[in-house]
Amino acid sequence: MNIDWAHFTPWASLAGGILIGLAAAAFILMNGRVLGISGILGGLLPPRAGDAGWRIAFLLGVFSAPLLYGWLAPDGLLRAPRIDAGTGLLVAAGLLVGLGTRYGSGCTSGHGVCGLSRLSPRSLVRTLCFMAAGFAVVYAVRHLL
Repeated sequence: MNIDWAHFTPWASLAGGILIGLAAAAFILMNGRVLGISGILGGLLPPRAGDAGWRIAFLLGVFSAPLLYGWLAPDGLLRAPRIDAGTGLLVAAGLLVGLGTRYGSGCTSGHGVCGLSRLSPRSLVRTLCFMAAGFAVVYAVRHLL
């Protein structure tokens, strides 16, 4: 095994994980709801009266935060990710993720972060399935295709 030390970022990853955990804890304490992106987005389809405002505000924050960070960060601190896939493959992957979150009754943020912290057996099984599927796809793409 060879570690790509130029892109190995344990401290940034740890800080991101801590921030996600704190956000999930604050969200459930203040709103009594699980911080799962697919559930928040899915709650807008169809929208219920009085419930859409916080969902839209949350999603706007999720999408605008990286843009704001890129605007405020010093030059060279934020690198653009390299994606070695075409548009068709990215669309197919997005649709498969959407199908998986619908089939699994939630996404990795809902089950992996919030469900596991609540000791939910259902979330443990689903998180293990998410991870196993990810491992299998990476193995297939790197070794079999």
